[in-house]
Amino acid sequence: MRADQDLQLDTFLPHMPDVGRYQAALRELHQTWRLIEASAKMNCPVEARMLLPAVVATRTNLGQLEEALVAKLVSEKVRQVLGDAATRAQYALDLLVRNLFERTADVGFLATDVDLCRFAAGLDDDRDRAQARLAAYRDKYTVYDDILVLAPDGRVLVQADAGAHLAASGDPLVAQTLQADGYLETFRATDLRPGQARALVYSQAMRHPETNAPVAVLCLSFRFEHEMAAIFAAYGDRAGRANMLLLDAERRVISSADPLWIPAGVRVPAPPRQADADARNDGQEAHVLLFAGRAYLASTFASAGYQGYPGPAGWTSQVMVPLDLAFDTARAGSGGIDATEPRLLQGLLSHADSFNPALHALLSAVTAATHGIKRIVWNGKVTTSVQAHGDQGNNKGSNKGDGGAARLGTILDQITETGQRSDAVFSRSIRDLYRTVLASSMRAAEFTSQLLVDMLDRSLYERANDCRWWALASQLRHGLLDADAVRRAQAIGAVLKTINALYTVYSRLFVYDRSGTVIAATGSQDVVGRRIDGGTLASVSKLRDPGEHHVEPFAPSDFYDGRPTFIYHAAIRDPEREQAIVGGIGIVFDGATELANMLAGGVAGRPGMHAFFCAPDGRVLCATDPATVPGAALGLDPGLLHAALEGGASVSRIVTWRGQYCVAACTAAGGYREFRAGTHREEPVLAVLLQTFGPLRDDAALAAAAEPARIESAPEGGRAVALFHAQGALMALDAACVVEAVPFARVKKAPSGAPGAEARIGMLDIDLSGQPRAFVWVFDLARLMGGRAAAATPHSQVLLVRKDGRTIGLLVDDVHSVQQFDAQQSAPLTLTGGTRPLSKGLIKANGGAVLIQELDIGAVFTALLAPREPAMP
Repeated sequence: MRADQDLQLDTFLPHMPDVGRYQAALRELHQTWRLIEASAKMNCPVEARMLLPAVVATRTNLGQLEEALVAKLVSEKVRQVLGDAATRAQYALDLLVRNLFERTADVGFLATDVDLCRFAAGLDDDRDRAQARLAAYRDKYTVYDDILVLAPDGRVLVQADAGAHLAASGDPLVAQTLQADGYLETFRATDLRPGQARALVYSQAMRHPETNAPVAVLCLSFRFEHEMAAIFAAYGDRAGRANMLLLDAERRVISSADPLWIPAGVRVPAPPRQADADARNDGQEAHVLLFAGRAYLASTFASAGYQGYPGPAGWTSQVMVPLDLAFDTARAGSGGIDATEPRLLQGLLSHADSFNPALHALLSAVTAATHGIKRIVWNGKVTTSVQAHGDQGNNKGSNKGDGGAARLGTILDQITETGQRSDAVFSRSIRDLYRTVLASSMRAAEFTSQLLVDMLDRSLYERANDCRWWALASQLRHGLLDADAVRRAQAIGAVLKTINALYTVYSRLFVYDRSGTVIAATGSQDVVGRRIDGGTLASVSKLRDPGEHHVEPFAPSDFYDGRPTFIYHAAIRDPEREQAIVGGIGIVFDGATELANMLAGGVAGRPGMHAFFCAPDGRVLCATDPATVPGAALGLDPGLLHAALEGGASVSRIVTWRGQYCVAACTAAGGYREFRAGTHREEPVLAVLLQTFGPLRDDAALAAAAEPARIESAPEGGRAVALFHAQGALMALDAACVVEAVPFARVKKAPSGAPGAEARIGMLDIDLSGQPRAFVWVFDLARLMGGRAAAATPHSQVLLVRKDGRTIGLLVDDVHSVQQFDAQQSAPLTLTGGTRPLSKGLIKANGGAVLIQELDIGAVFTALLAPREPAMP
């Protein structure tokens, strides 16, 4: 395992100059710790004999943490690069597969078009009319560059591109399609698209309207290169640090975001596939790939399909990131972190254990080491302060010479300074990485919100096209003129049923006459005979151009069981008079299902993340959050929505929402192809991503996490005072009564039932100098003073204090420092705790800016120990 770790470091560390700087600083500090250890042994071996084992243990522990930190920094940065690459790869292929799924429905529908089937069967010889019909379809569905109808022998019967001169095709796909049960998907060079290196063609047999025998082949040529360019532009790396590829089953490049970098046709390496890999996170191991003399990290994604359609066989998307550019933090950007209000960022980072437990555990270990150093220094300062000022009646031993104590004090100062430097380097590197993780989360949220509106726009693009095209169907145009109401309803209903079976994204299709009365519908027939809204009918009646449509605002509808959705309408025109409108068609988008599926796909496998479609005013259209119903207010700062609408791009911020710290991202729908372009008919829609990290912290919690205040000592000759934290405040004890501080983790629980039992929490096994090992009682100082038990933390300490031959332990939050104060800085104070005051005064530190409560050790012992209780060492 260690060999693998060293290999990872050797591979990636040279490309991470920021980690290299941290490593160099930590190694320099490691040498400083060795110098301190050597200096203590040479200059004050007697005074430092109790200190040296702790210094050695601290140095060893920090050395291990250094190795762990560097390894974690490297692995985390690699994970971020792979995660970003995998997200791009997945979204690119997901969009492509969803788009191609629509093509499979289109070819099935158009191959059954009655007018085209009659022409292909020779029942109608108006070629110009057939060509106009194909051209009209291509103009509405601009994803196709050509549409052809071929005879069984390959002759071109009609073609949408009137300027093309293709007479016949020898492509075997014609015969293969005639033998197939449904559509065929073909991607290669074909004479159907002369001059193109390859084409993506969807073909299906057309059948005789009367005999049902196959009479022709319909071919839809998809604008593949145009579509891939749009996907690459949206999800490729705009900074130029990576290349996005579409690969075939043999890992040959089908399409490249930068063909000058990696051209189509070449074969590229791919990382080993892992069945349990989560493509958007860190399920893929870091495998370095070599291609064309350059080292890469890569993420590959294979689609799981969409609604049963698997996508072209063997196709995968892959993002390749060169190692020499992968960790360029200057180009990566901060993702909006720098603009975050510091208090907000501090509160979110306080929940680091939720978004990166491993990194948080490492920081906790560093913090524990830092507190260990602080305790070492605190204990040493207590000892030296007593040695420097005499025994002062505390029986700690006689003064053995100020020289040794002074030298030890210098060593302690060096330990303090080096400990602070070590903590600063560790903490800065980890917090910088936290910011990198958050910035990556913000970028991922932006990507996801962009994907969601892209999927929505691409889906609604198809809906706008479908209603306009189906309104041109001869069966509907002639059917509405049939005087026989029963026959009219049956004929139109049969057509709608066939269409709805092919296009499963619709909850219902319905046709109405010029009065707005529904005469046929799919699904439950309770809507037949109902009239559409007068405003909708008026809007449809004004559609003079077959290329126009009308969409109802997203709202509850009786045509969707009272639920909100989009309903698209197009006018149905008289077969002989284009300007005469004889009715209309309404297509009910299955919004509750389709929108929910889009949102759920965007946040799948991401704990704490919620996705929303909403209107510009924050009204929710659909949400993954079960507590948010359609029509409810999102409750988010409207500035985020406005920024997305005005900027026309994705935005992300750190915000608060429903009492939680969140990363929020928003993207406004910008359209797909001509959809939303040049028209204000479509309702603006935004996608919002919210990833929650934990509840808001109150001011006290944030203040407790802040750096402790620095206390200034008095000039030479002051009284030594030991400072510590308890009850969230800074308190003091005369250093002469303090033995040492030990970690609370050493306390053993013990049964209660004696005086002071309400504050007694356990016992400590200690070894006092010159005396046999013994147990001492440990009491909760917070419980004694305020009646509320302290909440023990990993930083909690037990102060061993001594009075008149008795020793007890006091649980406190943490040690602070040992300082000197002169008599003028102390002021008497009377506070009551039980029957005797526990505090004897206030210390005015830092010129009176900080007030420190000083405890009366005699009062504390009296309150905790009964007069007859046996004295403990």
